[in-house]
Amino acid sequence: MALMISVSGIRGIFGTHLTPENLVTFTAAYGTWLNGGSVVVGRDSRVTGQICEDIVCATLQSTGCNVIKTGIATTPTVAMGVLKHQAEGGIILTASHNPEQWNALKLLNNRSEFLDSEQGKEVLTLAEDGNFNYKMFDQIGSITTDSDLASYHIRKILELPYIDEKLIRSKNFKVAVDAVNGAASNALPELLEALGVSVQKIHCTPNGIFPHNPEPLPEHLSEICELVREQKCDLGIVTDPDGDRLALVDENGDLFGEEYTQVMAFDLMLSKKNGDTATNLSSSRAADKISEKYGAQCHRSAVGEINVVKVMQKENAIISGEGNGGVINPDLHPGRDALVGTAMALQLLAERNLKASDYRKSLPHFEMSKQKLQLADLGVDADQLLKKVSESFQKQNPNTLDGVKIDFENGWVHFRKSNTEPIVRVYSEAESKKAAEELAEKVISIIR
Repeated sequence: MALMISVSGIRGIFGTHLTPENLVTFTAAYGTWLNGGSVVVGRDSRVTGQICEDIVCATLQSTGCNVIKTGIATTPTVAMGVLKHQAEGGIILTASHNPEQWNALKLLNNRSEFLDSEQGKEVLTLAEDGNFNYKMFDQIGSITTDSDLASYHIRKILELPYIDEKLIRSKNFKVAVDAVNGAASNALPELLEALGVSVQKIHCTPNGIFPHNPEPLPEHLSEICELVREQKCDLGIVTDPDGDRLALVDENGDLFGEEYTQVMAFDLMLSKKNGDTATNLSSSRAADKISEKYGAQCHRSAVGEINVVKVMQKENAIISGEGNGGVINPDLHPGRDALVGTAMALQLLAERNLKASDYRKSLPHFEMSKQKLQLADLGVDADQLLKKVSESFQKQNPNTLDGVKIDFENGWVHFRKSNTEPIVRVYSEAESKKAAEELAEKVISIIR
């Protein structure tokens, strides 16, 4: 596995592919691209976080940038820091849901968005050229610390006009939290306590040793489901290591389904404001259904957080997200945020006076199948395969914005090539898992 380089940053296993040398190269390129100004730097709880932070901060200083360190902080907290300090940019040291031996640089611009493809390419070109703008001794940047940033982030969530702290407090909610020993280990319980919630914690020691696979998928979450049942909690909350993805567990210890985190956020927001929604092409049709309920349209983007954000801004959508448990609330910042997602979930349950399981039953129900096609087995390359799919289903007017997505009356199938391995991902959705698998199979057999 080599260093993974993309417009949004670099990612790799520390000590083999992610090294001090390439951390310096990419940070120096970013600092040169910014041409000075202040940069907010935060990290998740990984063991290599502090080493990477020291290297990144010193490199930024050497390009004349003033560094504002946050220490261990969630990705959305760093994003809030860019806005709070009116900084030129931000760097988050996190490999998100990758295992603990990984680390990565995620880069933000001065609007607190992940770099888009154009900005990312400019930074990558500078990294390749190696022509960095290092400063003389009397022009190097400074380092300061903002240790109040998590509290600031929480304060801003509580100030949202549709989050009613008194109402939530009056419900005496009991909530279980699994922060996978990641960046949200302290911030999430702090938010819940500020809302008067009684918190049951597991894996909330930010030491970067993940007690289970850190991606918040059903097969990794049996422990919190058990805890919710044992402690008779009203809700269970799980985040990934950098605190931008949110999975929910109902009071019976059953998973809500990652796809339904954003649906819940859409439901709350649409009940408060007029406007459209946005999500990516691989997210559940439940997002469209909940939007239609309010006479709103759900706009679709290519997969990737910045792509959703761009469509959200273009269409002036009031809320957006991704089906992997990502809630993007533009009233705070243009990025996924598990903390604001949590507050919105509690607000909705409180004001509708519903148990989590009853609310989940009230939503349109769909199930997904996620498969991959090994290109070696098919003897074609990804582009040939996608072209074939598109040609075979011309009648269905396929969407080719990102791979090929075919909408049928009873569901959809989405083919897209992986950026990281020689496969094509095949996502499908229908009213049951079996129907979703059959729908995908139908399409695959035609192109075979």
